[in-house]
Parts: sequence; structure tokens; C-alpha cells
Amino acid sequence: MRTIESPPPLRVLDKQNDTSSSPTPEPKLSSSTLQQFLRFVLVGGMNTAIDLLLLNCLLWLWPTQNTAMLLLDNSIAYAFGGVNSFMLNKYWTFQLTGRTNTREVSRFVLTTLAGIACNDIILWFMSSILHPVLLNATLWANVSKILAISGTVTISYLGMHLWVFVRHAQKEHITSDIAFQRKSNKAMLDQEAFQEHVPQFLPTTRRLFLTTHTLSVVLPAYNEEHAIASTIEQILSTLTDWVSDFEVIVINDGSTDRTRAIVTAIGTADPRVRLVTHEHNQGYGAALADGFAAATKELTFFMDADGQFDISDLRAFLLFIDDYNAVIGYRIDRQDSWMRKLNAWGWKHLISWVLGVHVRDVDCAFKLLHTDFFRQHPLETRGAMINAEMLYKLTRAGYTYKELGVHHLPRQAGRATGAHLRVILRAFRELFVYARKWHREE
Repeated sequence: MRTIESPPPLRVLDKQNDTSSSPTPEPKLSSSTLQQFLRFVLVGGMNTAIDLLLLNCLLWLWPTQNTAMLLLDNSIAYAFGGVNSFMLNKYWTFQLTGRTNTREVSRFVLTTLAGIACNDIILWFMSSILHPVLLNATLWANVSKILAISGTVTISYLGMHLWVFVRHAQKEHITSDIAFQRKSNKAMLDQEAFQEHVPQFLPTTRRLFLTTHTLSVVLPAYNEEHAIASTIEQILSTLTDWVSDFEVIVINDGSTDRTRAIVTAIGTADPRVRLVTHEHNQGYGAALADGFAAATKELTFFMDADGQFDISDLRAFLLFIDDYNAVIGYRIDRQDSWMRKLNAWGWKHLISWVLGVHVRDVDCAFKLLHTDFFRQHPLETRGAMINAEMLYKLTRAGYTYKELGVHHLPRQAGRATGAHLRVILRAFRELFVYARKWHREE
């Protein structure tokens, strides 16, 4: 007879900052805040370049020293810079990943109009002063423009930071936190009811698992010798108290380092760890597909083996999986280079346009699904398109999913391969080949 054990009292997790092992620190200026400010400055510089370039093009096409015409040219140039500002500040500076809504756009438009008005007022004031001094039309316009830009930076930053983007982002996190807290409180009540009805002859130290489902954990790995052992160790130690029956399936995708030997040694000592090996590198999607095919449990969860995810975030996912067909993660503060973030932003919007998939983070490698999904809807792509395919087939089948924020940690060793040109070209090829195929099947 299998004994079901009960866990220590559940606590509500803060998905952005897990402070279980240390007191809550006093609020301070964090490195992420500084990074956000620097990103805003970079975007501002890019907007200024676009603004000035377009203004000079207009002045070159239609030279003028008329203040009214200059104001019109200035407003056109500023508006184009504003469009660029909205896209980059939302998805890069302030790291928002939700779809654009009417309130967000209207607030941005009002902030932009305020910026245009302030810009024009300063431009008019400075040009009136400088016009008698600077006779060259282009020099007069550009000096006035630079002075006007310097005066509107504060208004633009405060408007976007305090009104356009941040409040909407906070509402998303608060809504998610409330739902998670309700779920955790229900689990705590269930635990208390269980303990009240436990026969007296049973030890009170027995613990109740978080789920009655069995679980397969799929880890694709390519040259991860520096991270694979610690990743598996954390999974084993964490899930032992949460799940009564689980397995860890590592797919060694043609690694040329010691990844295979390390996993083999761990599997020899712990039969819950299984190894699937590709003799040659076949790609991220192929590794995941073979891992899903090898899964034998009721639920399948996958994450990367590079140590950039925290397995403890899975706790919330297990609480929601009985209410949804899938629970998918999105990285709250993605710890990747700005180039990878920019690529991800463009890819997400392309997937939204081509496949109609609208999620915060398409390629976040932290997803929990019922294993039957992979049996009923076999995945066809074998490259970086596989996450998009998974979400598309979930949506097309009418399945429901829940999005939860997860921590994303800096990579400690090894190299990311997702931004390689070969990987990107394969993803684009698969997107358009299979999108055409799937649309014909609809």
C-alpha cells in the first residue's frame, strides 16, 4: 500500500521575488531599474536620430525659414519617432509582453501629444531667440530642435514610466498574484481538512503531495556539462516532496562535451533519470519531440537544462494544471542580451500575425501539459518553431491554458545557440512551410 505524504504548510509565493530563505530587503535602486533607465536612454537616442533624420529630409525637400512650416515638419518627424518609441519602450525598455490594448495606446497618444506640444513650445521659444543670430536655416532649425528635445525628455519618460506602461503591468501581476493566492489558500484548506480526518494511528509527519498525477520532466541538453548535474539534482530534490511518481528524461542532442557521461552516471545511481541520446545534433525541436515521445507519465513538463530556470516555480503550475489543459510560463525579467530580446520580440509578433497565437512569451521553455496532448496532436517541426507549433495546436484544438510568470536566471556557463543564423533560418523556413500546411487543413 502506497503512503501518501502531506507537505509542510503551503506558503504563497511571490512570483517576482522568492524570499523564502532571507528577510525581505528594503526597497532600493536595483540593477534592473538602472538597466531600464539605460534602455530608455538608448531608445531616446534612436528616436532622436529618427526625428532629426526625418526633419532634415523634409527641410531638404522643402527648405523653409517659416516658423509655422518648421512646426509642421517638426510634428511629423516627432510623430514618427513616437511610433518607434512606443514599440521599443513597451517591449524592450519596460519589458511588457501582453497584447497592445486601447487604453495603453490612448495614454501613449496623450503622452506623445503632450510631448509634441512641449517640444513645439520650446522650439518656438528658442527659434524666436536664435533666429536673429543664426542665419543658416538648417543650423537654426537643428539647434532649436536639439534644445527642444532636451526639454521634453523628462515629460516623455515620466509619462511612459508612471502612466502608460507601468500601471498596466502592475495590474497584470496583481491579477495573477490574486489567482495564485486563491489557489494556494484552497490547497491549504484542503490540507487542514485532510489532517483533521487522518486516523490517529497514522504518523502526523506524513506529507501530502502537491498533485496526484505522475510527472515526466523533459530536459533537452546540448553541451551543458557545467550545468546539467546541478539542474538534475535540483529537480530530484524538489520533486521528491511534491510528486509521488516522476521521471527525468534528458535528451542529449549530440553534445561534444561530457554531458552524456554525466547524465549516464546520474542515471546509474538514480533510476528515475533516463537518457535519450542523439548521435548528431538534430536541433531543439527534435530533442523536445523525442523527449515527449519517451514520456510515460500523466503530465509532461519541460524546461531548459542550462540552469536559467528555477524548478521551484513549478509549484504554482501544479496547482493550476487540473483547471487548464496547459500551464505555460513567461519570463518576468529575461536575463538575455538585448539582441536576443529584440529577436524574441519580433518573432512573437510574427507568430501572432501568421498563426494567431497571442501569448506573453512564445519560446519560454517552462511549460506543463497533459501528456495525452502530445499523443493526440503529434508535433511536426524539429527546430526552434516547436514552441509556436505547440501553442498553435493548443489554440486550434480549443484547449485552455494559464500563463504564469517565472524567474529567469543569468547563464553561468556554456553558450546559448538560439540566436545562431542557422537556427533562425530554420525557424523561418518551418514557420512558413507548416503555417501554409496547417491553414490548408483548417
